[in-house]
Amino acid sequence: MASKDFKPDSVVQEIVDRFLTRAEFGKAKYGTDLDRQDLSLLDWITHFREEMMDGLLYITRIEHELRRKERYRDWE
Repeated sequence: MASKDFKPDSVVQEIVDRFLTRAEFGKAKYGTDLDRQDLSLLDWITHFREEMMDGLLYITRIEHELRRKERYRDWE
């Protein structure tokens, strides 16, 4: 735990704020949080795998967009 006098830089604070916002959203949407006890370790692994699969889809979509922009720039 950081000391009470510690002031994080703006990037760290942005990430902390995003975590807190995400946690609040998840609690409101799902009615639970990560302290829940109804999932097994294998259930947690499944959730993690599904999140990582979504992340792979997102990064691939971003890559496609960047490659399209790069090709367009080369045509100009």
